[in-house]
Amino acid sequence: MVHGRPCKRLVKRRVTAEVTDFLTFPTDSDLELYPEVAKPFRIKVTSFLAKHALAPPPSSLFPHLVAWQIPFRVGDDAGNAVVCLDVVEEDVARSRSPYCDQCRVVGWSGNPVSAKRYHFIIKTDGEPIAGCNKPCAGCGDAVNMGDPRCKTCNHLMTAEDVEDWIYQQLESTTHLLHGVIHLNGYGHLLRVNGREGGSKILSGRHILNFWDRLCKVLGARKVSVMDVSKKNGMDFRLLHAVMKGHPWYGEWGYKFGAGSFSRTVDDYNAAVAYLSSMPLSSFRSQGRKPRSQLQDLISFYQSVSDHDLTTLRDIFLFIASLIQEKRQSPLRVDEHPCKKFKVSDSNTSSSWTADEKKHVEDAMFKVLRAVSVSTWISWRALKGAVCRAGAPELLDHCLRKLHGKEAAPGLVVQTNVSGSGGIEYRLEPGSASTQTNTSFQILPMTSCLSEKRLLQDLKYFYQCMLQPETMVSHVAPPCLDRAMSSATTILDCKQFIKDYQPQDPLLISKDNTVNILCEVDLMEQSGDFSHNPPAEMLLLSANATIADLKLEATRAFQEVYLIFRRFQTEELVGYSGVDESTQLKLLFGSTEFVRVRGKFLGKNALVKYRMERGVERWIVDCLCGAKDDDGERMLACDMCSIWQHTRCSGIPDSDGVPAKFSCHRCRSWKS
Repeated sequence: MVHGRPCKRLVKRRVTAEVTDFLTFPTDSDLELYPEVAKPFRIKVTSFLAKHALAPPPSSLFPHLVAWQIPFRVGDDAGNAVVCLDVVEEDVARSRSPYCDQCRVVGWSGNPVSAKRYHFIIKTDGEPIAGCNKPCAGCGDAVNMGDPRCKTCNHLMTAEDVEDWIYQQLESTTHLLHGVIHLNGYGHLLRVNGREGGSKILSGRHILNFWDRLCKVLGARKVSVMDVSKKNGMDFRLLHAVMKGHPWYGEWGYKFGAGSFSRTVDDYNAAVAYLSSMPLSSFRSQGRKPRSQLQDLISFYQSVSDHDLTTLRDIFLFIASLIQEKRQSPLRVDEHPCKKFKVSDSNTSSSWTADEKKHVEDAMFKVLRAVSVSTWISWRALKGAVCRAGAPELLDHCLRKLHGKEAAPGLVVQTNVSGSGGIEYRLEPGSASTQTNTSFQILPMTSCLSEKRLLQDLKYFYQCMLQPETMVSHVAPPCLDRAMSSATTILDCKQFIKDYQPQDPLLISKDNTVNILCEVDLMEQSGDFSHNPPAEMLLLSANATIADLKLEATRAFQEVYLIFRRFQTEELVGYSGVDESTQLKLLFGSTEFVRVRGKFLGKNALVKYRMERGVERWIVDCLCGAKDDDGERMLACDMCSIWQHTRCSGIPDSDGVPAKFSCHRCRSWKS
């Protein structure tokens, strides 16, 4: 019993319908249900749930949070696992958080508050979002949501307990997928966690493929994502931008949406172009300074690649491709790790004469003869010992070809892969003729590098070449300032958006209905609105009239936005003199949309829902040029109350906010 009301016990629901494959959804039948003709999200989501979802559980405990569940199999085999998509319909008017933080920072803060938002969640544990058990608020033990009290501590279950549990589920950071779409079709991808995030069967790419197809089926309009993902301690949005020219989400069509600190799309593109094309020669030794570990590692990867590695993009892409090969092609037990890879350096070998190569080899033989026969010498040590014998590229070429060559009568060069994955050399008894058919005749160095070693090198390059705080001691001074600025700019750009409806819909659809984009003109109606809300798609019969359009516009905007609950359409802008019985198909062309004007009846008590940013009024005017909240840390001046970034005010993110603060303008005025 909860607050004097008996609780309905939640029961497990049996799956009777055919389960769709997660990896191939939507099917042909789904596409027939959602034809290409444009329909708004508010209509498509209802059809989607009616076809696929299991009936929601009893909602007497949380009527403003109704949950459905949709099972999907993974693959075609009968024994494959099943993943469940939870869909939670949230009544925003009764929500604890009616305003949307994501809309505010991505640039949609001026949109009116939607009446509903739908959460699409795949939980890590596979349990339904409105599961039968929840932790007891008193002792933490599992309690069936239908039991009035905890059997362990006798704590009384209340409606607040259940509501707290549901909101905890919505806010959890462990979900494999969490996306939310407002009733107006604007949405946010909040979370994707693949195998690194706890998924046992789905990769991040599988999950994002599914989300992208789901958004298309549901008629989403625009979806944002805040890319703050890290891999092995590296900011992935920076690493991927240098390698591919866009963030990881760009593989699915997400583009620059909004930048922090007033960064623009031009700033972002210029930073990506500069950093990715930055020459590796920027990291080579200057003058007589000794070569560093970074420079040796660059030379190593240049020597084992069959393509020229000249820029940051080249070397990061090369290492990433080697890591991908390791993950996709596991070695069999009976395979030697150095049998498959063959490096072709015909382009570079012709750059030097035979005498130059012989001079370098003789120098290497001399070093190897000088050490104990049982001692292994690393690639780096041997290269450093003969560094004056030739150019670094020539040294790398000769080191690759050194295996099996005769250094002295009865002694040949042998190679070995050390425990850390590096290449090392020593002399052993033998003759050159006995080495001609060995697997090391052309040194397969990349095959000998473990995935762990490759990841370590990738992170080392990232820290030396891309991370603004640590690149200072590695980048040559002429390039340092711009390199640091470019890396910081990319890191400041976190918000990316995909537009799912870039094209205007057809006026006449295939099923002979009239589809019209309708915009409400509020600029002259009230000072409460900074701009008009997004246009809504109206679906009308083929013989619909102007009067029908006005009625449908009123109904659609009342359904989508809370503040429009008392809105009445009164005028079709530009057609005030046309009789309302005129049919729309005779009045409009095939590519136009309409604008209506109306008024709110009576005193609108829902004015607090006029914008997603909320009712608070604040002024942002930062030194960087920002005029609105971008999600970064800010503080207000105690004298003028204007907000600005702490970073732009000289306060590092690692420091706390001062108890009192005066902006530069007020300090200048006061002095």
